[in-house]
Amino acid sequence: MSRSAVAPAAPQPATGTITTALRAIAAAAAERDRSVTPVFPDDAITLLQEAGALAFNAVAGPERPPAGQELALVRSVACADASVGRIFDGHLNGVERLAVQAPPALREAELSAVRDRRLRVGVWGGDPRPGEGPRATVERRRDTETLSGVKTFCSGAGGLDRALVLARDPDARLPVAVWIDLTDGDSVTVDERWYRASGLRASVSHRVVFDRAPVLARFGPPGGLAEQPWFGRDALRTAASWAGMADRALHAALDELAGRPNPGSLEALAAGRMLTAQQTITAWLERAARAMDAAAPELPGIALHARVAIAHASRELLDEAARACGSHPFATGGDLDRARRDLELFLLQHRLEPGLAAAGARALEDRAQDGR
Repeated sequence: MSRSAVAPAAPQPATGTITTALRAIAAAAAERDRSVTPVFPDDAITLLQEAGALAFNAVAGPERPPAGQELALVRSVACADASVGRIFDGHLNGVERLAVQAPPALREAELSAVRDRRLRVGVWGGDPRPGEGPRATVERRRDTETLSGVKTFCSGAGGLDRALVLARDPDARLPVAVWIDLTDGDSVTVDERWYRASGLRASVSHRVVFDRAPVLARFGPPGGLAEQPWFGRDALRTAASWAGMADRALHAALDELAGRPNPGSLEALAAGRMLTAQQTITAWLERAARAMDAAAPELPGIALHARVAIAHASRELLDEAARACGSHPFATGGDLDRARRDLELFLLQHRLEPGLAAAGARALEDRAQDGR
């Protein structure tokens, strides 16, 4: 049986409701981006929560909801507002880990809270650089564990209820994933001065300081965050967010080109190239969704190559849009400018080259051995 064979128990978002929510989110995206001091996009996340989107994968156990629907949902949210999409895909990643790796008693209670629209979660893995504070570390006192130290790039900071935090354990070689209650203001502090990026501004991906924050549970053994197929599925939700941001850039660029007095063959050629890039992205996401549904053993490799291909096609689309549209949409701060800032920053947060080089090295080694 495939991991998606069982019908999901979580309430599924109604098409009309989610469409209405996405329209409202998109309509306010520019205003959120222009805010002098961006804050957690509570209005947008509430719309998704009320539409049932945050509970899409709140189903206990290894049999997961249909991947094609999930990736399409992530893509559509990121297209509406990249910052909201960044928080949303992190939420789904956290909910899935809760569903498949959490201790049973905690799992049932927390999933129920997600389904009841009472819990928003994230996954925080960024480590501080020198001068930004000590790395988040699990500390033991008798029979209890707490978390102290710093995490960076904590998307949704200040507006989430729980986070799955990748932390150092002095007694383990690999990092551990711990479930933290973020509503305890005495042990969790958000540094709102740290994140000053020009992209994904409303994602509020701040630095967070933990001071003996109680650990509610560990998810899996040390190194468990990298367990497959869950790690590959996390990665592909991120890629679906890239796809949605690329869609937004495409829509903005086509609007810009179509609005010219006399669009000609050069505008048409640019539009054709951007559409090809979008179709490349779609083809890879479709292949990835099939592998996710089948829990295919090759999922890690498919996830790697899908992410590389989607990142490359997204950059090609952005480059074509910029050259075809010229400086005006960037000078005036239009949708294309925002889409480019958001997508370029998000792509920079993920280093794909080491994994791709390792895959290439294995292929060359296999070829050399076959020739002996």
